[in-house]
Amino acid sequence: MRFKIENGVFKYALSDMGKEDIVSVPIYTDALSGEQTVFIELPIEYIFHDELINPRGINSSINKLVKEFYQKNPQLHLSLARVDDNKVKIFDGQHKAVAQLLFGQRKLLIRLFIQPDLDRLIITNTNAGSNLRQIAFDQSILRQLHDTLYEDKIRKYQKEHDLKEDDYSFSEQNLVDYFRGEASLKTLIINSIKNQITHSPQNKLRTYIDFEGRAKELPISYSAFDKAFLSTLLSNSNIMTTPINYKIDEGENPREVEQRQIIHLLNIVANEIYIDKFKPEIGVYRIEQRIIKNNAADITDDHLAAYRISKEEILRNWVGYLKQLIQFLLLSKGRPLGNGCEFQIPFDDAMWTNITNFVRNLINLPLWKNREFAETIFSGKNNYDYWKKVFDTGNTPDGVPVLANPLNYIEMMRA
Repeated sequence: MRFKIENGVFKYALSDMGKEDIVSVPIYTDALSGEQTVFIELPIEYIFHDELINPRGINSSINKLVKEFYQKNPQLHLSLARVDDNKVKIFDGQHKAVAQLLFGQRKLLIRLFIQPDLDRLIITNTNAGSNLRQIAFDQSILRQLHDTLYEDKIRKYQKEHDLKEDDYSFSEQNLVDYFRGEASLKTLIINSIKNQITHSPQNKLRTYIDFEGRAKELPISYSAFDKAFLSTLLSNSNIMTTPINYKIDEGENPREVEQRQIIHLLNIVANEIYIDKFKPEIGVYRIEQRIIKNNAADITDDHLAAYRISKEEILRNWVGYLKQLIQFLLLSKGRPLGNGCEFQIPFDDAMWTNITNFVRNLINLPLWKNREFAETIFSGKNNYDYWKKVFDTGNTPDGVPVLANPLNYIEMMRA
């Protein structure tokens, strides 16, 4: 879209649609923020998705909006957009926009922000999608936004210290100290790392994570993935004092080593438990009930095991054991442990073999494939302490034997 501002008026043309007429609309200034906006109707050819401010894609929540518009009910709130490189990008109300497209709408009425303060817009939209909204952004989306905000802080630090954009000779701690008044910066840093691990193209486990929390095809909820893996393997207080570019060329940067090794671990889990074993077409819906009713001929033992071991309270327990194994192996090699920095220490091949053996032996425990347990220990949701008791003693809290022996990570790491 070609546009210009003259004497407080927003003027634009849609020449790519064969319309050379100049359209003028008034500019409205928000009295509190000072942000300027206009209200315009645009052909859909001129509208894009704003992946920077709102990385969330279209999900199943669009179904309700489709029904709403089918009943001829009006849109109560306009979609919000900004101009970026002469492109109009929607960052709020994208589901409403797409739902209307499905009914043949070729134009959308939007509120367009003109030359906005991008940081403020990202923060405002993040707040609107989290603590100010009835249906909040899920943690995965928030962490993508935090990744963007953290990058903005880096750019601001470089600019205010006269550093080039490729100069990363400062540390995470330098950033925390410089932006001392912003208590959330540590959270931005850690969430940025978690986001990069989660959405890395090399992360094979990503395929089996339900990011929306409503899917019936995927075994691992994002909440379970976060609490079991990300929060267990990464320390929220571990802020680096070495420069961000420390040993980057040698491939020994602590953050890069950490991310690379956590992704390697996630891939071991994916290979041993899920790939070619868990069937998304069968999914997770009423698995135990189907077994009880003898309606589970298509549910293989491998699928059943992957489903059961993915429950949040179970994941958190066995990943905790796995972390203890890693700490034991590092200490046995004389490597001092820092505050949640285990994965910043390069693992040798023997350690990776031990980790693989642990996961392989774990998924091969008979309880995951025991179909009689569908009516007992897997018939409802048991809490974290319940499964800790099972792994620590071999028995349920009320004394029912489940494992032949308590879980021993030294034994589990053997071939």
